[in-house]
Amino acid sequence: MPREVFRTPDACFAHLPGFAYPPRYIEVDGLRMHYVEAGPADAPPVVLLHGEPSWSYLYRHMIAPLAAAGYRVLAPDLIGCGRSDKPGAIADYSYAEHVAWIGAWFEQLALKGVTLFCQDWGSLIGLRLVGERPDTFARVFVGNGFLPTGDEKMPMLFSAWRAFARYSPVFPVGAILQAGSRRWLSRGERAAYNAPFPDKRYTAGIRAFPGLVPMTPDDPATPANRAAWQALACFSRPFHTCFADGDPITRAADRALRRRVPGAAEAAHTTIARARHFLQEDQGDKIAAFMLAQMGPLR
Repeated sequence: MPREVFRTPDACFAHLPGFAYPPRYIEVDGLRMHYVEAGPADAPPVVLLHGEPSWSYLYRHMIAPLAAAGYRVLAPDLIGCGRSDKPGAIADYSYAEHVAWIGAWFEQLALKGVTLFCQDWGSLIGLRLVGERPDTFARVFVGNGFLPTGDEKMPMLFSAWRAFARYSPVFPVGAILQAGSRRWLSRGERAAYNAPFPDKRYTAGIRAFPGLVPMTPDDPATPANRAAWQALACFSRPFHTCFADGDPITRAADRALRRRVPGAAEAAHTTIARARHFLQEDQGDKIAAFMLAQMGPLR
């Protein structure tokens, strides 16, 4: 267990524009994990996995239309993010632990026949799970994400981000979300992204993420990610890419996914125009509409 764990006070979440979902919690590995849920409890599940340094609030433009179409929509907060518990040291986090924590969340909720949408670190975790538990997933949508093994050449911009996250004396989450979005966020929206982190003690988890991305073939996560790729090479269920036209970090990764995953061959794909890294923030309604066009409404 981590030496010190922080839990953001509920009062920090008193004002969340457009996000009136009651919090739900489970315990994983002695840590409290938060998620939101909307739609019929007995409907096919749609799981929305966020990345860094966001939380389930990122999906507020997508949850409502997907739930209104009749799906059970679930959006967890990764450990270290949102309303979930936050171990206080960067060393408390690893890629393997993030996969295990979300895997335990899937198990406790007994989720089957899942449609997954994943972005950023949601993709690094989600695609690992698809590779390790393919029978859990009925359909996959990837937006601005990938599954790195350390064999790829990473953009210089990512190396700068990695250094900033680890060493910058300040980590302005709301401003970071704004920089990665094309749409202008309101003051209340930026405050909602800052809400989980009332002071720097709470930020170890979001600072840890860039350092956990495999950058070399000898990275500790590389063997598991390569094994996941071998499984993804046999994944024949619908696999869609839904990338923004303005994200310099994941540019062209969608082509590699479509080439390597068999389920992408007959699946529909789209480019989300006028969007940057946080495409859910820029064009969440269009992404939900694209998903529903492939899945079909249930009501």
